[in-house]
Formats: sequence, C-alpha cells, structure tokens
Amino acid sequence: QLQASGGGLVQAGGSLTLSCTASGDLFNLYHMDWFRQAPGKDREFLAEVSVITWTGTDTRYADSVKGRFTIARDGAKSAVSLRMNSLKPEDTGVYFCAARRGLPPDPFSYDYWGQGTQVTVSS
Repeated sequence: QLQASGGGLVQAGGSLTLSCTASGDLFNLYHMDWFRQAPGKDREFLAEVSVITWTGTDTRYADSVKGRFTIARDGAKSAVSLRMNSLKPEDTGVYFCAARRGLPPDPFSYDYWGQGTQVTVSS
C-alpha cells in the first residue's frame, strides 16, 4: 500500500528528498507520517502531515528535525514527501512512511507502513 523511495548516500550538510506513494483511493483519509530507525535504536517519529481539510493541512515535527525537514502531501498523486536539508551523520537510518486514520478507539495506531528506504549521511 505504501512505497517509499529516494534514499541514498549524502554528505553532511547536503539535502535529500524522500517520497512515499500510496496505492488505493483512500489516501486523503489518512494522516501521513515519516519515521526513522537508526542502527541499534528504536523507531523514531520525525514528522506528520494531517489530512487535507478546508483550512489546509497541519504539520508537526520532532525537535530533532524541526527547521531542517519539511513534510508535504500531494493528494492528486497520493504521495507524501520529506525534504531533508542540512543533513547530519546522526540522520542516518532507515526511513519509513506510515499512515493512520486517527479514529477511535486508538487514533494514534498506524494502519499502513512502507518498506523503508536507507539514508546514509557521511561526515
């Protein structure tokens, strides 16, 4: 259902854009998130973009990436992107996209996960 792409090797200070495309017709019903899992560490929330409403979308970020990463969604393409600037070696990891409906009884449970894409930042 979710296909992540765009990972690769980049030098510290560089930029990279990840993309996640969704199959099916229900993309616009899901909040879309990006997570990261560094070697030997737990999966870490990075960013979320809300469903599109009449006021637009809301975004939120982890403190570790705020100001450097930008999440955006394209409803027409059923895709969500993560633009990553000023990359640091500690940004290295496998990046996953995920989708959640945000409905009771567990609005923060995730319904779908992408397969992950590797990002390596060299110093």
